[in-house]
Amino acid sequence: MTNRLAEARCVVIKIGSALLVDAKNAELRHHWLSTVCEDIARLRAQGTDVVVVSSGAIALARVRLGLIGRRLRLDEKQAAASVGQIQLAQAWSAALALQNLTAGQLLLTPGDTEDRERHLNARATLRTLLDLGCVPVINENDAIATTEIRFGDNDRLAARVAQMIGADTLVLLSDIDGLYTADPRLDPTAEHLPVVDALTETIMAMGGAPPPGYSSGGMHTKLLAAQIATRAGARMAIASGLSPHPISTLLDDGRCTWFLASEDAGSARKRWLAGALQTKGRVTVDQGAARALLNGSSLLPAGVKAIEGVFAQGELVVILDEEGHEIGRGLTAYDAEDSRKIAGHRSEDITRCLGHSGRDELIHRDDLVLIR
Repeated sequence: MTNRLAEARCVVIKIGSALLVDAKNAELRHHWLSTVCEDIARLRAQGTDVVVVSSGAIALARVRLGLIGRRLRLDEKQAAASVGQIQLAQAWSAALALQNLTAGQLLLTPGDTEDRERHLNARATLRTLLDLGCVPVINENDAIATTEIRFGDNDRLAARVAQMIGADTLVLLSDIDGLYTADPRLDPTAEHLPVVDALTETIMAMGGAPPPGYSSGGMHTKLLAAQIATRAGARMAIASGLSPHPISTLLDDGRCTWFLASEDAGSARKRWLAGALQTKGRVTVDQGAARALLNGSSLLPAGVKAIEGVFAQGELVVILDEEGHEIGRGLTAYDAEDSRKIAGHRSEDITRCLGHSGRDELIHRDDLVLIR
């Protein structure tokens, strides 16, 4: 089998703080980082663009700020991120410079990927850095992000970055060498899955329950990242990063789990919709409307059975079938209040229901992406 990483054109590599920072003394693992940068140089030598999504800022600053041995408050995490991000950026810059590579830093919040204009601006910056031969190093902007506006895990941030720049490969370095049918630490009969060609409900269930508040990754958030990446046309690997040279190990056919990309990733705009993390409401449709959507039609008010949430015109909502399964998501032509007024009515009745005319569709097919 052809090595999927060796044939990659653009790779996003996600590195968690547990790999980069020694938990015993909160010190950076300099030797390990140097081997990763050697691996990145190997990828660059074969003509592959590389983007790094790196955690570690808060972990690096805890000792320096005396914030050890207890759970941090939000303001303490933000302060630690502010201090630690300088250390983290300097470490990456120095380690990459030893390989004659130039680091560039970007700090992102969910708004930078969820808002279409900011998404395009961030993509342009990243593409320019890559065109100039740089290695962008990205982290969530924890110094200003609150609980309500955080990604909460760098797995999904990395997937959104991969979607943003059109990367064909995403690598999540972890403390485990891939996906198993059960937790191998608890179940000795758990089987390793080398390839996952579809993210079925059975596969998603193997990730277990999400961590409280989605605060710190875990297999659950890695599978959510796989959904985002594969829908955007990128393959994704979960591989162990515990040993030195983890990327070279993967290049040399090391053990991992590959998630295969969707064959029909759609337009860039629809990939952005499919990968969005924040939705404002839920629209439940009947069987007839569900079939029509799957056949390429717009969503008409007549097929809508229920509206949930508070959203404005043009905001993103999830579309569910009568059994509660997500079948798509799209940008609404009406706000939540007007959507409830016209739900179940024929398009020609919209003027009577609202007292003014409006679009025939609740969600036009150009503003809709199916989740198969």
